Amino acid sequence: MSKILAAMALSLVCATSNAATAQVPLTSYVDANGFIDVQALTCAQLAGTFQEDADALSAWYSGWYNGLAKKHFLDLKKGKVVEHELIVYCKANPDRKIIEALAVVFKDERAKLGIQMK
Repeated sequence: MSKILAAMALSLVCATSNAATAQVPLTSYVDANGFIDVQALTCAQLAGTFQEDADALSAWYSGWYNGLAKKHFLDLKKGKVVEHELIVYCKANPDRKIIEALAVVFKDERAKLGIQMK
């Protein structure tokens, strides 16, 4: 009987820990008009979403920043590297906004490449 209770308790703990790390689709963050406020998203939201949603967000942010810089090209390899670094940073800093995390990751990537900002 005690083995059965122990197995049930273990199952409950496993189920609870899986629920705590369950992934959430980006659609959970849309407003009544179907839009996501990308400046309000947190690192926890990025780190807790599905990979394809993280890819979509990363592509959007890349387009936004490249548009601001008047760059009209995509470096797919570098984009994947930056996306990975962003997710790693976000997992370590879940309370930060994604746009704040991007500034940190971009600064680190520029430093690795020897790029000096004015």
